[in-house]
Amino acid sequence: MSVIIEVKDLSKQYGDLSAVNNLSFTVNSGDVYGFLGQNGAGKSTTIRMLLTLVRPTNGEIRIFGKPLLTQRRAILSKIGAVIERPDLYKYLTAYENLALFARMSGVKPERKLLEKQLDTVGILSRANSKVKTFSQGMKQRLGIAVALVHDPQLIILDEPTNGLDPQGIADVRNLILHLSRNLGKTVLVSSHLLNEIEMVSSRMLIIDKGKKMAEGSVTELFDPAKTVVELQTTDPVSAFALLKDGPFASVLNAHEGTGLRFTMNKNHIPELAAYLVSIGVPIHSLQARHSLEDYFLSLTTANQHVDAFAN
Repeated sequence: MSVIIEVKDLSKQYGDLSAVNNLSFTVNSGDVYGFLGQNGAGKSTTIRMLLTLVRPTNGEIRIFGKPLLTQRRAILSKIGAVIERPDLYKYLTAYENLALFARMSGVKPERKLLEKQLDTVGILSRANSKVKTFSQGMKQRLGIAVALVHDPQLIILDEPTNGLDPQGIADVRNLILHLSRNLGKTVLVSSHLLNEIEMVSSRMLIIDKGKKMAEGSVTELFDPAKTVVELQTTDPVSAFALLKDGPFASVLNAHEGTGLRFTMNKNHIPELAAYLVSIGVPIHSLQARHSLEDYFLSLTTANQHVDAFAN
């Protein structure tokens, strides 16, 4: 399996703001690689660096085995991308838009080719309709057709389901799977929606505040030993102070509201309960939750909540 994207120690600094911080990851051939993080986590900045729209402060990007900064033109010719909402000409038809962008990409706009791309994204029946009559989901699919017109090896989609209705989301999701399974494309797709990434990706990267929090397949990330346990108690601030230097400190994550959150092996819950009683922490409830969403939230909210409790 060949490596398509290799990122090492990538950083982007805007003054005092660290948008991306020593980020490293790899995307393999044939992956649908999910790039997951909350809004403002650094996903779009990273994608813009992959497309040479933003210059890194530090780090290295290699795509198709070549250094991006010195082989820019050769690399970008093999990439198709849609950054958020596609920029289309609303008074032209879908076919006319695709023909125009084909010419811009140096591709001869043959009818058979363009109709094939429109059929791939499921809007061939609307080829002669003006884009201004399209739903946002149809515009998104036309944008993906534009990204495919030069037959790229790598497709990069930044928040492709953002702002779409449920049908539009399902259409784009199915299209992503079709690109990978049936056309053999490698796809990098970013989102802040966990369920969308979970449903399409073979591997994923979780990013928070510009830093890599975890990388792997859904199975690898969703370790059954990492059960999220929530404690509801009378005074979580005082409880946190008692727990932060104790035997469960390493699995403790502060949690907003009236509780605390632990990420731990569920077999150790009785020991945790006994310890809480021994140090005088009232237990209103001690509940095990076990889902990928809990794991994602434990990674992307832990730091801010720990800081809040510590202060």
